[in-house]
Amino acid sequence: MKKMILLSVFALGALTINAQTAVIESGGFWDNWSMGIQGGATMKTSGAAFFKSARPAFGLTIGKQWTPILGTDIQGMGYVNTTNSSTIIDATDVSLIGRMNLMNLFGAYDGMPNAFEIETVTGLGWLHHYSTGDGDTNDLSARVGLNFNFNFGNDAAWTFGIKPAMVFNLTGDFPTRKLGFNKKHSNVEILFGLTYHFADADGNRHFAMVNAVDPMAVAAMNEEINGLREIVAAKDVELVGLADELLMVQNQLNECRAQQAAANGDTLNIVESVVAFRFNQSNVETSQMPSIEHVATYLKNNPSVNVTINGYASPEGTEEYNLKLSQRRADAVKSVLVDKYGIAASRINTIGHGIGDIFSEPAWNRVGICTIDEAK
Repeated sequence: MKKMILLSVFALGALTINAQTAVIESGGFWDNWSMGIQGGATMKTSGAAFFKSARPAFGLTIGKQWTPILGTDIQGMGYVNTTNSSTIIDATDVSLIGRMNLMNLFGAYDGMPNAFEIETVTGLGWLHHYSTGDGDTNDLSARVGLNFNFNFGNDAAWTFGIKPAMVFNLTGDFPTRKLGFNKKHSNVEILFGLTYHFADADGNRHFAMVNAVDPMAVAAMNEEINGLREIVAAKDVELVGLADELLMVQNQLNECRAQQAAANGDTLNIVESVVAFRFNQSNVETSQMPSIEHVATYLKNNPSVNVTINGYASPEGTEEYNLKLSQRRADAVKSVLVDKYGIAASRINTIGHGIGDIFSEPAWNRVGICTIDEAK
């Protein structure tokens, strides 16, 4: 009967793994480890006075939590000898223990352990009895019990546990009889333990929650993203057309101004070129190079004059951002004059004005305007 109960406990725990990992982040092998110390007393179940047979017990536990429900421990226990024997510790027990968290099994895990939890404990171990002379014995042990856990500290880093259990010596009178549970060869343990839970690389000490993903929602989102990409691509084509149109208009404007200046006999303040930019961009495109070259040629032919580059932006975005963007545009035109055409940086002044209202079409105000000034 006891064997059937143990098998049922492990089977039930195995069946819950898939249900938990569907919503819980599993983590890596080195996540969700813990270490604990414990102490208490062990007493014979039968054959001796219960409390008079009590003797101190202490141990160390290294644990790994595999799911919010299932965990395993490697536990080492030592039992203090209270007889006249010269051995201080007359027995040790090293066990592999399986734990099942009943609170998470029958309730919902929300990413943090409960303040109070109950675990079932089952395990097998190596029980070694020491003797003052020859005659040390090794037996197979079994452990069945409960853990009453109290979690506390930041992120539930610590657990205080009350751990009652029965420990059986399965080979206590072997080979007189076969391997089995016999209360005559068992002890009752009551231990008190303190466990520390180590943090993983993300700072989590316990299993983190992950959001379930709806495939239909993902498909709809991808479809929407693809639609937005098509809109952006169409806008890019439209912007290229507008930039070409603006370049043509500004070239015509420059020609008219030059003709007017020549007719009036004016040699200064006759060059004003417009360099257009794309939305939210400050890099100078190839299509805008003729406007800059026009200014560079004039500066080379007239070494006594300087140029002021005024940067502007369209109204989208905040004033603070557009002020910085307009300055970057003016600086970008200056960089081309200096790096490509060898114009001295001291002859070039840049000013970012932020949002511009030079042109009636808002998009046309994404410009840097070069104006020739007489050298001071």
